[in-house]
Amino acid sequence: MTAPSRRIVFLGTHGQYNIGDELLLETFLTQLGSQHRYLVNSYDPAFTRAQLRPRFDVEVIDTGADRLRMLRALRSADLLVFGGGSIIKELYASTGRNPYSTLAMILGVVTFARRIARKPVAMLNIGVGPLRTRTGLWLARRILSQVDLVTVRDQKSLDTCRGLGIDAILVPDAVFSADDAFLLQPADDSAAPRTEGPVRVALNLNFDIENPEAWEPFLDRLAEALEGVHSRHPLEVHALPMQIGFKQHDDVDVLDDLARRLTTVPFVRHEPRTHADAARLIRDSDLLVSERLHAIVMASILGVPSFVLAYDVKVRELAKTLGIAERTIDINDPFDVSTLVDGLIDLIAHREEVSAHVRSRSAALRETARRSFEEARSWATGR
Repeated sequence: MTAPSRRIVFLGTHGQYNIGDELLLETFLTQLGSQHRYLVNSYDPAFTRAQLRPRFDVEVIDTGADRLRMLRALRSADLLVFGGGSIIKELYASTGRNPYSTLAMILGVVTFARRIARKPVAMLNIGVGPLRTRTGLWLARRILSQVDLVTVRDQKSLDTCRGLGIDAILVPDAVFSADDAFLLQPADDSAAPRTEGPVRVALNLNFDIENPEAWEPFLDRLAEALEGVHSRHPLEVHALPMQIGFKQHDDVDVLDDLARRLTTVPFVRHEPRTHADAARLIRDSDLLVSERLHAIVMASILGVPSFVLAYDVKVRELAKTLGIAERTIDINDPFDVSTLVDGLIDLIAHREEVSAHVRSRSAALRETARRSFEEARSWATGR
């Protein structure tokens, strides 16, 4: 029996050329089902249309310019879904925006959907936090108390919801529902041939950290650590920018900045444009060193060991979920360069063991994520 079709307004951070966000969008629409009709927001509607059509029946509106159109669409939709990402949060000072701007916008949309359009609302596989102030907590409570179904992707988010008096369900990040074939689509021939030589390190950096004053000292320490490892285990660093464009200090800019600080370590510049490009780069590396959450998720699914550069709560929580918290360093505070050197060298020495661990852990999370999507599909089709 064919599942019923629904008109779903699906909102998130799309069209900012962030590979992780675009991968979330692909994942959610695939898991919710291609039989539905979707209205999706995007900062670049043409980009998002090209990404999704013709596989999905989707109308794409401009996030900034079409807000009235979105509200009108809510009146004729069957439900509103927010999918993945750190949705309920105060923005860091490094973004240059009002810390409550995202919360205020979401509060307006959710309130309209529930009180004016009278539609059910779901927030699926989201992150909740950071919420550092009374105002942020108040806004979060006002939003979440109006949502019918809340699933969160980490324990910290669940604890925060409980502290707000919100009934939430703990599930994995949505991308854990993917497997190798999904990440690497369209299929290519095979992995790059493995040869003797330097350790290939895929490296991702993201400027938007909790403590922006720590950024320059962090880059200096990271460069020094990579040089220190290279003197003992020859490295070849491969740039893995997960966001190219849209904002100042994008991942390409900060990776280039790091490259200028390296004196002996070979640095290979890449500009992946899709999640498949990024997945292939990760697959063909020996290990990943990364800030961004979805680079680490993809690496774990592909069995590539990660050293985590924890820049905020969601990445720290992911490291705990994957059981690699000991292979993590917090980049918001000063750290001893030797600690990072020793950690990377230990990971190189044990990379096959860590690879097997994260692949096994990801497989278990995949089963849980897919079960959670079965429940989400049942909820959506029952509206």
